[in-house]
Amino acid sequence: MAKSKKKQPKRYLFEEVLAFLKHNDGKSFNYKQLGAAMEIDNESDRFALLETLEELKHQGFVIETDIGKYAAKESKTYQTGTIDFTTQGTAFVIISPDVPDVFIPFKRTKDALHGDLVKVFVHPQHGRGKAEGEVVEVIQRRKTKFVGSIQINPKFAFVVPDYTKIHVDFFVPLENINGAKNGQKVLVEMTEWKRGSENPNGKVIDVLGNSGEHETEINAIMAEYGLPMTFAPEVEAAAKKLATEITPEEIAKRRDFRGITTFTIDPHDAKDFDDALSLQKLENGNWEVGVHIADVTHYLKPHTILDDEAVSRATSVYLVDRCVPMLPEVLSNFACSLRPHEEKYCFSAVFELDDHAQIQNQWFGKTVIYSDHRFSYEEVQTIIETGEGPYKDEIFTLDRLAKILRAERTSKGSIFFDKAEVKFQLDDAGAPTGVYFKTQKDAHKLIEDFMLLANRKVAEFLGKKTKDSSTALRDQKGQPKKDKNDKGSDAVVYRIHDVPKDEKLMELNNFVERFGYSVAVGNKMKTAQSINKLLQDVKNKKEQSMIELLAVRSMPKAVYTTKNTGHYGLGFDYYTHFTSPIRRYPDVMVHRLLEAKLNHTHYLKADELELLCKHSSEMEKLASDAERASIKYKQVEYLEDKIGQEFEGVISGVTEWGIFVEIIENKCEGRVSMRDMKDDQYSFDEDNYRVVGRKTGRIYTLGDKVTIKVRRADLVKKQLDFEFVSGIPSTKEVEIRNPKRYKKRR
Repeated sequence: MAKSKKKQPKRYLFEEVLAFLKHNDGKSFNYKQLGAAMEIDNESDRFALLETLEELKHQGFVIETDIGKYAAKESKTYQTGTIDFTTQGTAFVIISPDVPDVFIPFKRTKDALHGDLVKVFVHPQHGRGKAEGEVVEVIQRRKTKFVGSIQINPKFAFVVPDYTKIHVDFFVPLENINGAKNGQKVLVEMTEWKRGSENPNGKVIDVLGNSGEHETEINAIMAEYGLPMTFAPEVEAAAKKLATEITPEEIAKRRDFRGITTFTIDPHDAKDFDDALSLQKLENGNWEVGVHIADVTHYLKPHTILDDEAVSRATSVYLVDRCVPMLPEVLSNFACSLRPHEEKYCFSAVFELDDHAQIQNQWFGKTVIYSDHRFSYEEVQTIIETGEGPYKDEIFTLDRLAKILRAERTSKGSIFFDKAEVKFQLDDAGAPTGVYFKTQKDAHKLIEDFMLLANRKVAEFLGKKTKDSSTALRDQKGQPKKDKNDKGSDAVVYRIHDVPKDEKLMELNNFVERFGYSVAVGNKMKTAQSINKLLQDVKNKKEQSMIELLAVRSMPKAVYTTKNTGHYGLGFDYYTHFTSPIRRYPDVMVHRLLEAKLNHTHYLKADELELLCKHSSEMEKLASDAERASIKYKQVEYLEDKIGQEFEGVISGVTEWGIFVEIIENKCEGRVSMRDMKDDQYSFDEDNYRVVGRKTGRIYTLGDKVTIKVRRADLVKKQLDFEFVSGIPSTKEVEIRNPKRYKKRR
């Protein structure tokens, strides 16, 4: 008689038992206890349960802790990380830079949402494939408020999120729609996610307006990132109560620069002027350059309602059509702003430079200034180029000194990213009528060089411990003053930028080699020099935009911290942010730290500063994301009336779901969906940044110049859809190879 096959446990039971044990990580159960907990009450199912436990033990998912007692296997099978959803509903859990991401299949994400901190069970790996797992617990929600469009039915409503990575809709009872009308854009707050339910419950907490309207969409962007659009009445009231007049008593405490030529250089539409430059020639032939920064901390006192609000916001947010300031207008645009022909309080870094821009002396302290002129960048650039205009001699001198400082930075490994910024011409209703690009010219670089000098020297003064560091302390007349009480123990707020990882640089090098360029790997200085050469070599080439983007992406993000590791991109051992306290809270902290050192007092402990640094870095990222979202919205709006029009573009991204193309003339980026490429069946070749047609061998590669047609412009999703006009890259002949020899990367 043939031996009967062992009956395999039911799959659902396998998964349920495993899930139960994972949720009770570290606890042991016998099969009867498990049966009772899982409400298994008949003998046949209990026997199946016992078989399932044995199978789980055999496969390595559980261990038998004692005779007849089972627990989830304790190993590296559980990991904690941030979940990153794809638009298809699958996800990856990012553990750490040194641990591979864990792939989470569809329906194995439990009740997690994009960005949540989650605990995952990692399945035993077989072969070299990607690690795969499932979410077992949401440890911390990244956010609970989401922007979306409301769909109202007779008995209930749903909010469909704008952000495509939020893969579920929110169920909203009619009593919780807060007066919203069908199709309107709203802010919904998640209230609960019942076990076993496919959708979380929510309530509408704000009605933003009608979808597609300019003001609605801008408000929606801010709400999506949790950024406030307005100040609370009590904050505005506190700002209006501040004493903002310039008094003789306060002037007497400060170094007086009112008789020295001083001016500001800013964008033509700026309202908050937080820095000014002064210049005078000294009797010894050297130049005294004053970098004067708005003295925000004179008005913004710690632990006040205004300071708490500034801490919360941490940064001003610059959208396409407006600035949402960190400080109320009373401070940002009036009291603190270094407006022309007005006396203002400043915190200044003053440098004595010789004709070769070498620092002979430096001084830090509180000042009072009078701005003689308000320049735009364009006006200063005209003076530099034509040799004519107000204060031309001062402009020439500052430009010459700045260029020497810049050359010195370059020689010491500073990397110069000079990517053009996309700007829009807007009509009175906020609709885009044109696109232009903001590039850095000598006028911008002049200001940048002196701001970098001030930031670097303030960081060195606060953090660098040398025998002669006390010579930086000087009295109101600029004479040396020794700090006898400096114990060298105070923490400092730094702006750091880590060295890029070799793997990232190798990826960049592998790509640029296709275009005949190279990037040195291994030596910091040689790497910086090779990147600078690369950025120069690609100027005005079709691949410029894409290589610049990839070069930026190869770099780690700059952050605020009390732990100094230097700033790789600038080539500085010490660096901080001192020059923009109107729009950045870290600069406010640095002002307070500098004042504390000058006055032999203390500001905050290291752990308190570190928390504020971390918060400021996080808010900076949110503000940057919001800015990009507003640009993307305007790009979609700009192309909304250009459906069917053709444009030349460059392939800027390749994924398994589609090809991204950036239009050359306006920098608008859209996607050609793989599903819409009907001429062939394409496979994604991740290693080579391309997709390949399985039948024809047709190749679309990152950097290819192509012709596209605008297919769709979706304002709600902020998404542009393109299609290839000719179906083939326009810059090269179609590459045909034996399709049988091509294998998709697994």
